[in-house]
Amino acid sequence: MRVVLFVPPLLQLIIFGYAVNLDVEHSRIAWMDQDRTPESRELLAAFAASDRFRVVATPGSEEEVQELLDGSGVQMVVRVLPGFGRDVQRGETASVQVLVDGTNSNTASIVAGYAGQVIASFGNRVMHEQQDARLVGQTAVAGGPVNTDLPVLQARTRVWFNPDLLSRNYFVPGVVVNIISLVTLMLTALAIVREREIGTMEQLMVTPIRPIELILGKTLPFAIVGLLDLVLITAAALLVFQIPFRGNPLILLLASVLFLLTTLGVGLFISTISQTQQQAMMASFFFFMPTFMLNGFAFPIRNMPVPVQYLTYLNPVRYFLEITRGVFLKGTGLEALWPQMLALLVFGVTILTVSALRFHKRLD
Repeated sequence: MRVVLFVPPLLQLIIFGYAVNLDVEHSRIAWMDQDRTPESRELLAAFAASDRFRVVATPGSEEEVQELLDGSGVQMVVRVLPGFGRDVQRGETASVQVLVDGTNSNTASIVAGYAGQVIASFGNRVMHEQQDARLVGQTAVAGGPVNTDLPVLQARTRVWFNPDLLSRNYFVPGVVVNIISLVTLMLTALAIVREREIGTMEQLMVTPIRPIELILGKTLPFAIVGLLDLVLITAAALLVFQIPFRGNPLILLLASVLFLLTTLGVGLFISTISQTQQQAMMASFFFFMPTFMLNGFAFPIRNMPVPVQYLTYLNPVRYFLEITRGVFLKGTGLEALWPQMLALLVFGVTILTVSALRFHKRLD
C-alpha cells in the first residue's frame, strides 16, 4: 500500500508532464514549387533556415499532395504558385498557398502562424529591398540626397510569468492539482468501503470509540498522505520539469489543506453510498471526470458556453487550480488569492460536515 500511495502519483506526473505538451517545435512540411524562380528559392531558404520547419517532401502533383496530407506524412504543404517571382519583381501582390492538416486544430493554428511569420518576414525584406532600389534611382535623378524619413511603428511584446510560452509550465501545476484530488478522493472512499467488505467496520463499531473519532481516524491519515504527495510531486515538478515556483510555499500548503477538506468529504460521502470497492471506484470517477473537465486545466473556462461557465463556480477544483498556478507562475500572495481560499473553505466545511453527518447516521 505504501508503494501504491507514492509511486503512481510520480508516474502520473512524469507521464502527464511529457504527454500534455501543446508546443510545436519541429513541423514536417512539403514544398511544392510551381514557379521555380530565384524568388521562390529564396522563400524556400527562409523556411529551411527556420528551426520550426523541416522540409521532408517535394511533391510534383496534386495527387502527391493529397497522399501526403491523407497519410499524415506532413503537417503542412507550402505551394508557390506560378508567376510568384514575376509579381515580386513588379512589386505586385504575390500569392503563396499554405495547406495545413487541420485534424488537430491547435497544432494546425500554431503551424499556420509560424508559416505566416516566415512569409511575412520574407515579404518585409523584399519590400525594403525594393524601396532601397527606388530611393537609389530617385537620388540619381535628383542629383542629391533624398529625404527618406518615414514614420515607423514598432510593437514590442513582453510576456509575463511564462516568457518562453512553454505549455509545460502551464499544465504541470494543473497535473499536480488533479493527481492530489484523485488520489485522496479514491483512497478515502476505497479504504472505508474495504473495511465494510471484510467485516472490520462492524468490529470498530462495537468498540468504545465515538463516531467522530472513527471519522477522524479514517480521514486524517489520507490527509497526511495527500500533503506528502503534494510535497513529493511539487519537488518532482521543480527538479524534473524545471517548472518555476515564484510564490510562497506556505500559501500552497494552506490552500492544499483547505482543498483536502473537499476531497476527503466527497470520499467519505461516496463511502456511505457504496457497498463495494468497485462501486466506490466508479462513483469516484463519476465525480472526478466532470470536475476535471470543468476546472480550466485543459480547456479555458472563458471559451465554454456561458451556462457552463457559471456551473464551474460550483467546482472546488477550479479554485485550487487557480491558486496553484498563481503560486507557481505568478508568485501571487494572499491579497489576490483570498477569494479562492474562502471558496475552498466554504466548500470544504460544507461538504465535510454533510458527509460526516451521513456517515454518522450510517454507523448508527
